[in-house]
Amino acid sequence: MAPRPNWKGFLRLSLVTCPVALYPATTESEKVRFNQINKNTGHRIKYAKVDAETGEEVDSADIVKGYKVDTDTYIQVSNDELENIALESTHTIEIDEFIPKSEIDNRFLIRPYYIVPDGKVGHDAYAVIRETIRSMNMVALGRVVLTNREHIISLEPMDRGLMGTLLRYPYEVRDESEYFDGIKDVKVTKEMLDLAKHIVEGKTADFNPSHFEDHYESALTDLINRKRKGETIKAPSAPRSSGNVVNLMDALRQSLGDKKSARRPARTAQRTTKKTTSSKARTRKAS
Repeated sequence: MAPRPNWKGFLRLSLVTCPVALYPATTESEKVRFNQINKNTGHRIKYAKVDAETGEEVDSADIVKGYKVDTDTYIQVSNDELENIALESTHTIEIDEFIPKSEIDNRFLIRPYYIVPDGKVGHDAYAVIRETIRSMNMVALGRVVLTNREHIISLEPMDRGLMGTLLRYPYEVRDESEYFDGIKDVKVTKEMLDLAKHIVEGKTADFNPSHFEDHYESALTDLINRKRKGETIKAPSAPRSSGNVVNLMDALRQSLGDKKSARRPARTAQRTTKKTTSSKARTRKAS
């Protein structure tokens, strides 16, 4: 079943407009999730919204947003008032400018979306906008309102579609100097650098997401399956020390002695992932 779109509206480049829908490009629905339960009864925990002073439960219809201006003073803002903030980006992604993708700092990236034509009309205009962006070899920047907030969104072609990525505002990105200024200026010798480069060369591989394995997710699935079988779970023994490395040069030299490359474990991880996937399927089927 296809996911529901997070947003519907129009994509516009000057006078060229088409209806579009935004779908999340990522999902966490396959992750193992837990509910909070009362360990004495096995019942789920229910959260209630209560008045902080009276302790009485408050109906959802009586709850509004409030902006804190003092210790006990709030300015109430209703949903209707928020809706009345008539930003054009609430219903339209207006392309404002084109920039080289390489100029976007990775710290500004939030999350990706797939942008597709909404309905049977507008495919021609959609294609014109998509191919214009592709021909420029750049990304387009626009604005869109999601969850009552306006976001900057970058758009770039992806196969026959468009991928949009939400971007952070400058005030949301912390200044790196506050963290990096205290790092000591250490002189790295040529010998150290050469040894480190040899290590990197032995671990160099092509980017292939299918080789990624979520080890914690696999361990959770295994834990649940073992508990379902009634096994007693024992704490693992503490990991042993990796060796008597005396200094940095010894660490680099010993690392070179390790013949394992990034490519070989990657293929192993791919096989393990298949086993994990099968294990997850059995877990869901049993439940």
